[in-house]
Amino acid sequence: MVQADSGPPMPPATDHGSFWSAHRLPLAISAGAIVGAIVTALILVAVQPDGSTAGGLSSTGQADAGTAMCAATPVADEVLPSIVTISARRGVQAGTGSGQIYKEGGYILTNDHVISVAAGGGNVSVQYSDGRNSEAVIVGRDPSTDLAVLKAADAAENYPLIGLGSSGSLRVGQPVVALGAPLGLASTVTSGIVSALDRYVPVPGDGVTHHLIGAIQTDAAINPGNSGGALVDCAGRLVGVNAAIATVPNASGVSGGGSVGLGFAIPVDLAKPIADELVRTGRPGHPTTGLQVQEILPAVAKASGTPAGLFVLAVDPGGPAAKAGLKAGDVITKVGDEAAVSSEQIVVATLTRAVGDTLNLTYQRAGMSATTTLTLAAP
Repeated sequence: MVQADSGPPMPPATDHGSFWSAHRLPLAISAGAIVGAIVTALILVAVQPDGSTAGGLSSTGQADAGTAMCAATPVADEVLPSIVTISARRGVQAGTGSGQIYKEGGYILTNDHVISVAAGGGNVSVQYSDGRNSEAVIVGRDPSTDLAVLKAADAAENYPLIGLGSSGSLRVGQPVVALGAPLGLASTVTSGIVSALDRYVPVPGDGVTHHLIGAIQTDAAINPGNSGGALVDCAGRLVGVNAAIATVPNASGVSGGGSVGLGFAIPVDLAKPIADELVRTGRPGHPTTGLQVQEILPAVAKASGTPAGLFVLAVDPGGPAAKAGLKAGDVITKVGDEAAVSSEQIVVATLTRAVGDTLNLTYQRAGMSATTTLTLAAP
């Protein structure tokens, strides 16, 4: 069961390369990716009426020999000045999340679902670790990957950029530190380990599914309000953007709402190129297939005598799908080497590929099966 988190007791939110050449994910979408858990976005939403051992930072980003965790005190001293608490508001709706100053000029990387409430006419502000505040503007959004970039009006002068690491070098069991503003408590630091890598975690938002692709799973405590905040290695370098948690539902199927040690962060090797593109153009620049598809449920397929898969509702004239020979009414039965079972497979395929990359599709038309190669194009 999957749902957006409203952060009790608040009411529901109105939410949200070279890397992929080495980290391509299987395209099969499994509803049991997080079996029996409720995955929730980490924004703290409100509707309103009007630790650790001392020691130096390791240059390798690993814990010192013989220690199970990072020396979190020097990590906190190093990183907290780069962390901001974000407040987004539109009308009576408001939300709080986290972010980090990642680029000169006051550019702040965060989650899309943190600031989506303010899109199209709302207000965004940031609070630095020393308590000073600044207004901010939304530079660009990518709801599909749940990333967004803000620009502080004061250009975040006199505040350091967060150091950038690489998620590609992470290992399971490696210690990490999470920083942000859970429950609105600014400059909160927790620590844990990398529990798993390359998770695919779909998180529902307001009319959109956020796709956490290649996500880093961690047991560092993260809670509503941590969204958009930093997951760093022992050298204080950004390796992930905290985005969601999984919780065990109670007997009524309701989320517990807090950390049970199952947190998920967007890998920095995916986040930074998208953030840079948002700064350059205001758009994420994901390629398009030129396809509109609808899932055919197995029961419907059996009753109608059609194959199970993805029904092609429409193709863009002159677009990639049309050039690949696909037509409205075709049924896609395989995406790559995997059976076509979800429209999200097409989405994930575009998010893990660049313009000019190809995608093999098997489809049926008038009872005949064929395979075609679709070349992804710029949107």
